[in-house]
Order: sequence, then C-alpha cells, then structure tokens
Amino acid sequence: MAIMKWLTVLLMVGLYAIPAVAVQDTKTEIHYYEQDNVTNRVPYFDNRFHIDAQLEEITLLFYRRSGTPPIILVRPDGSKIKVTNAEKGKVEWYDDTTFDMIRIVRPMPGPWQAIGAILPDSKIMIVSEVKLEVEPLADILLSGETLKITSKLYNQERAIDDPLFNDVIKLTIDFYSTNNTGYDNFGAEPIEIGTFRDDGYELDEYARDGIFTGEFELDFSPGEWTPIYRVIMPMATRELRQQPVIVRPNPISIEVKPTTDPLAFHEVTIHIDESYVDPDSLIFQGKITYPDRQSEPFAIMEGNGTSRVKEVGYTEPGVHRITLNAFGNTKNGREFRLVVPDFTFNVEREGGPLVPNLDESSQSEAEKQAAALILKLEQEKEARELALKQAKEQKEAEAEAQAQQNIIMVIVANVVLLLLAGVAVFFMRRKKQ
Repeated sequence: MAIMKWLTVLLMVGLYAIPAVAVQDTKTEIHYYEQDNVTNRVPYFDNRFHIDAQLEEITLLFYRRSGTPPIILVRPDGSKIKVTNAEKGKVEWYDDTTFDMIRIVRPMPGPWQAIGAILPDSKIMIVSEVKLEVEPLADILLSGETLKITSKLYNQERAIDDPLFNDVIKLTIDFYSTNNTGYDNFGAEPIEIGTFRDDGYELDEYARDGIFTGEFELDFSPGEWTPIYRVIMPMATRELRQQPVIVRPNPISIEVKPTTDPLAFHEVTIHIDESYVDPDSLIFQGKITYPDRQSEPFAIMEGNGTSRVKEVGYTEPGVHRITLNAFGNTKNGREFRLVVPDFTFNVEREGGPLVPNLDESSQSEAEKQAAALILKLEQEKEARELALKQAKEQKEAEAEAQAQQNIIMVIVANVVLLLLAGVAVFFMRRKKQ
C-alpha cells in the first residue's frame, strides 16, 4: 500500500487551544527582558516575561529543581497565583517533582514574574500545538520481527530540543484489530506495543537528542491492525489512528526428524515461505536445549532456496527445544530480524535404555565407556523418578490420614455437643416439674 514519506501526527493538545492570531509567532506574543536572541529564555535572577493583550489563553511550562515546591506567578498588578489558590475555570495547574505546567485563560497583559527554584538557563515553553513526525511503518510487516521507528516532536513549527521535555511528555504506540473477519486477528484484544524513548538505550542512538525511538516486537497474531500513536501530557491526551497495516505470518517454520540411534543425528529442517521474503538472503542464529537443560548454540550462515538443514547429535531421549532468530531481506529489499516461535520435539525411548546395539566383543573401549555411562544415567534417572513417586504417594497418604482424622474429630465434637444439649434439656424439664 502507498505510504507517504513521513507521517505527521498533528496532535492539538486540547487544553492549549490558543487562537491562531496568538500562536503564529511566539516571539511577537511573549517578550523577555533578557535580549540574547534565545527564544523563550527567561532571565534566571528575576524570571520576568511579558504577555501581550491579544492572548486569550496560554499554557506555560516551568522546569525547577527536583523536589522543590511549585513556583508562584506574580501578575502585573502584583497579585499572586499559587497552586493552592488557582482560580477554577481560569487557571489549571499541574505540578510535578520537576516541573509546573500552568494553563491560564485570558491572562492579564503586561509584565509577569515567576518565583521559585527555577533551573538555571531554564526555558519557559509556551505550549500551543504539538506535532509528532513519525517514520511510516513498512509495506511488509512480519509477525515476530523487531521494528525500530524514530520520531521528532514539534511545538507549533519549531522542533522541541529541550531534554527536560522528556519528563513532561510520553509517546506510546498501540495496535488495535480492525476486526476484519478475513484475518486471524478478528476479535483480538488491543495490543500495548511500547513507548518512544530518548534515553540512549536499546535502539535509541543518542540520549536526549530530541529524536525519540520506538522499538517493539510484533509478537502477536498476524492480521490487519490499526497503529495508534498517543501523545500523553499532563492535563491532555491526544491520539492519531494511522491507516491499517497487515502483519504477515512468520515466514519461518521448523520440522524435525528425530532419531533414536545414539550414533546418528536428528535432522532439523528450516522451511522458508518466500511469499514476502527473499529466501536466499536469510541467515539464522539459534540454540538447542537438551532434556538435561544443557544448551548448544548454532548458526546457519550459508544456503539458498526455501529450506536449510541442520544436523543435531543424539544425546538422550526426552524433550528438546529449538530457539531461533532469522535475519534477511523482504521482497522489496528491507532488512529485517525476527524471532521464530520456539519449537519442541520429543525423542522417544525404545526398547529400554538406549545403548549402542553392538556385541560387547566388537565395541571399542570408548564405546564401552559411553554405553556404561548411558546405562548409568538411565538407571539414576529411573531411581530419581521412583523416589519422587514414592515421596508423592507418602505425602498423599499422610494428607488422606489427616483428613480422616479431622472428620472423626468433627463427628466426635458434634456428638458431644448433642449429648450436652440433651442433658441440658432433660434438667430444664425436670426443674419445671
């Protein structure tokens, strides 16, 4: 499907509905006494700023030292606005440990002052209109793959490059089923995908550089989904629904032909559905976990076509688990990495302990030692299973005996109570006679 080069999420932060004349250029609306050509910068020592008469509504954001009390605003007439006396309907105040966000309807024109532990070089941010510019999702999405999406925030037309803004805003992504009966995810619950981050961890390249990175795994049912982006701020939340996307089924499946021959190999075949991926581009990194919980990593770096074969040596009967990651290109050349659902297979025990079926005289010393070791392990395993079974039976017997004893005690107690009640009735009747 056609996807525009950039998806611009225009989120009108509803609590900040400033008329167009008041937000076209904040430089002409808010004036500061420090003439350093820095937009929205407030002098640290007096924290003074000027509000023009045409402003019908304004939302201000002040950063302060962590844990300090909320600031106090001083109007041009000298009256004070505090978080405790904010006039309902005209002033809305959200105070956090590190910032104050204040919305004022019809603010008094003239010079204002902010008093409090405002951070040095702090900026007053006039919040009017927040936009989120997000990379579009790819045309081909695969179940199990990990995606990286970058985004940038704008306040009106200016990029928000203030690192402290991370403490104020939260960006999230969720997927909602379109409930299309033609797909497997019909009726599925909404999926909480994750949040955008600007902390330098995982796929975010640089901390607090103004570029927010979303990383998430499509570890849910394939089908048709609607991505929803949310900007969550104090006092307001807005969302945008992107055009529906189709998450295709995981293109990798696993098949195993197990062996019961201790000298042979299990044959693991990795099948590739080439409907949406280039099979020749795929490489694999995996791990097999044996019944004794020992694990062995493996990699498949070469191969062509729609299948790869890996031989795994026999160790013992029991449940084996294969964990697998795939790396490759989609049909349109996009690189991807995805997680294949874990695959398990069971190696059955045939004819008792699995030891080499060779005449003892024809066995080498190493083969004899290996056979003896396998036999010893089998015997120890059977002994452990027998001990566990006996312990379980003993515990169940003790529990049953205790239950029977409790029943007897209850019956005896009831009989005693009935006898006492009968005696009491007998004496009461005799006394009346």
